Amino acid sequence: MAAEDIRPSRKKIIYPISAKFRNYLWNHGREVTLPVSYGDLMRMTFSVPLKDKNGRDTGWEKVLYDSSEWEHISKGLLETYSRLKTEGDLSFTRHLEVARIDYCTFGNSHPFRIRIVNKFNDNYDHYYIKQADASRAYGLELEHILSPNRILFYTYKSTLVEEHIAGIPGDVFIHSYMQDPAFNKIRFAKEFIKFNERCFIRLLGDMRAYNFVVEVTPDIEDFQYRIRAVDFDQQSYEGRMNLYRPQFFKDNKPFVDLALKHLNQASIEQYQTEERTLIAYRIITSKRRLMDLMNAMSGDELAPKEKVEELKTALDQHFQTNYYTKCATMGDIVKRHMKFTLTRNLKSLIESMKGD
Repeated sequence: MAAEDIRPSRKKIIYPISAKFRNYLWNHGREVTLPVSYGDLMRMTFSVPLKDKNGRDTGWEKVLYDSSEWEHISKGLLETYSRLKTEGDLSFTRHLEVARIDYCTFGNSHPFRIRIVNKFNDNYDHYYIKQADASRAYGLELEHILSPNRILFYTYKSTLVEEHIAGIPGDVFIHSYMQDPAFNKIRFAKEFIKFNERCFIRLLGDMRAYNFVVEVTPDIEDFQYRIRAVDFDQQSYEGRMNLYRPQFFKDNKPFVDLALKHLNQASIEQYQTEERTLIAYRIITSKRRLMDLMNAMSGDELAPKEKVEELKTALDQHFQTNYYTKCATMGDIVKRHMKFTLTRNLKSLIESMKGD
């Protein structure tokens, strides 16, 4: 494991959701009719920069709307929130209100962050409305199927709605939590190895520290850690292979150093095998759904042709094979890559199930 100064493309192309992928989303409850769209939220009339508690610019702006627009927008946002949280039961929206809408000018998706507040107790929650980029939607669905985490999101035409994923941002964790005496270095190093493996197997790119969060869970006599991706724009988009391995980002060097210091090679290989086995289990239990997803993904254009060629060449060189040569799309590469890296684990699991 070694950190490099690698960076993804400055501006990612946004790809529309194809008819075949939309049909998949509809069949699996992801495509729904929503009362408010990304385009509706773009009709803001004024914005104010948001600062953090130290007075630094956050990259977000609080946006305001004309009164003639606000009634429709706020009502639609509460209905959308009820769709995410209570299967559309609007009775719970009576004591909720839209406290704030923030707009981010940083990054590719230019998201809106919606802050919902309970008027009885001031408890708040967030969710996001973004442009419906096919890469991101594929990334969210692959995360839902292949990772330990379930993901709530919906699409509607050119709009994407996502739940907020709670956790400590990776960059904040580096500066504020790694020096804590209660920090379990070995358990965290193990989780970073497993996260690195998850990203590489399904080719999720750009997992720099601020694009994932850390969940900390008290456990018997100690803590457990889970790293969760929160940005899926770079799902199988880049041509450089190392952009799909968090260990090679300079931002993640403290995590890499931690793993190298506290884990030997045998332990690293053990944790990688553990993660591949868990992913193989998820593939077996969601075989039909994953097959439908990959059939749609294989036919979609999700990256420029030169990036497809660069990635399949890099993977062939890395594994000293010609297995990826015939791949025509990024979807083809993801499908073949999962098969190449997980075949042994899948065969072992299938054989053990036959034995049972």
